[in-house]
Amino acid sequence: MKNTFRVVLLLVILFCLWFIFHNSFTDVVFRYFSILLSLSLLVIGILIFLENRHPAQTLTWLIVFGAFPIIGFIFYFLFGRNYRKERIFRKKYLLDKEAYLQVQAKSKNKSNDQRKLEETIHQSKLFHLAERIGNSPISFATETKILTNGDETYSHILEEMSMAAHHIHIQYYIVRDDHIGREIKKVLIQKAKQGIKVRFLYDAVGSWKLSNTYITDLKNAGVETVAFGPVHLPFLNNKFNFRNHRKIIVIDGSVGFMGGLNIGDEYLGRNEVFGFWRDTHLMVKGEAVQTMQLIFLQDWYYSTDHSFLTDEYLSPSMPHEHTHGGVQIIAGGPDNELAIIKSIFFCMITNAQKSVWIASPYFIPDEDIFQAMKIAALSGLDVRLLVPKNPDKRIVFHASRSYFPELLAAGVRIFEYKNGFMHSKLVIVDHEIASIGTANMDMRSFHLNFEVNAFLFQTRSTQRLVNDFLHDLLVSSELHLDDFSKRKIRYKIMESTCRLLSPLL
Repeated sequence: MKNTFRVVLLLVILFCLWFIFHNSFTDVVFRYFSILLSLSLLVIGILIFLENRHPAQTLTWLIVFGAFPIIGFIFYFLFGRNYRKERIFRKKYLLDKEAYLQVQAKSKNKSNDQRKLEETIHQSKLFHLAERIGNSPISFATETKILTNGDETYSHILEEMSMAAHHIHIQYYIVRDDHIGREIKKVLIQKAKQGIKVRFLYDAVGSWKLSNTYITDLKNAGVETVAFGPVHLPFLNNKFNFRNHRKIIVIDGSVGFMGGLNIGDEYLGRNEVFGFWRDTHLMVKGEAVQTMQLIFLQDWYYSTDHSFLTDEYLSPSMPHEHTHGGVQIIAGGPDNELAIIKSIFFCMITNAQKSVWIASPYFIPDEDIFQAMKIAALSGLDVRLLVPKNPDKRIVFHASRSYFPELLAAGVRIFEYKNGFMHSKLVIVDHEIASIGTANMDMRSFHLNFEVNAFLFQTRSTQRLVNDFLHDLLVSSELHLDDFSKRKIRYKIMESTCRLLSPLL
């Protein structure tokens, strides 16, 4: 009730301020403009209020309108219109759910061996939650391999794509027309000319710098190329703010790649601004690749209205013998009101028994995750957060640091990676369960972006992630509450200001 009162009070104050403002001028045209702007802001404020957003989001938008009315109006038009995102993507949600059920119906019922394996998994409630809200079963017939940084990742991708015999499906948020981008393009063109079916899906906003020549070269070679969520300036639709942040490659339905790396030279450390780029990717072979295939095909269907949910692309991959542990591929996005990936993260943190280690380049948690981390640390768990010391987005960087005092006071150990830019997106619990994928620990990944993460249960890859995390700490500096509290006042003001904008970032 307090938050509701504050919102209403702020609306009244804003309207009164603008009424006084426009009456202080004698120019008739400007006065009418002020009246129109005031009424527009009032209407938008009421609409935000009626949308029943989180109070923090509501207050943030009203503050933006009060401080920067014209800019705030433009930003709200571009990024703030909610329109009930679940309604916008209702069709996609229903199509995806139907597709998942269709594929699951083809699968055999769980064997006794499968059930026994499930019983051995620590935190079994976690993969049951993921299966229920993410429509993706856990697989015990999947092999995974951690790929550290760009050199190892791209070399494996290029090698596997060169051996494709039937199809290559590739989906990325950012694609650059640079050296590595052209290497990828060259292989795709070669395979398409060999008669291999190649489909290329890229996000229209994330890859807005991608040249027309790049796209034309692919199309001329026979590569089916589609932009996800195209933007036609100056006419922006209400889907503009919901981007496809997924990075997926599926080759012949048996090999897949996913993780934090986009396609660009900066991910190889060739950018002078960022320098060394620390990132983590995952190669997947076996049964779970079918889920990655399904995610790609559904995104393709949404973007083109062409469905390929056939046995040609969804026949079960040959299970890999001698696999260790379970693998679950989960897709999250604004088409689902449950915030799937965030819900699984929350479950991981709150059910941890010994440790919670998190690495994220952008750390803007919502209240649930923020409180869960503090409570875990206060309960005596080993909670660690690894973030970059050198940011690529200043506002996000300062907003992230505004959360640090409370976390440090609760006992969370925070490390800043200083050997270049850290872009890995990891959650590791009890050294047994891990998440790796495209989702950052921020509200955009939780509520606005289409993401995909792999959840690894007691796999060998989990131990590799633990070792890599410990290695990253060796080239990081740990923050301490006493020292951090002594930072200059201008930084504290900057952090607090950016924190106000955190629900919008």
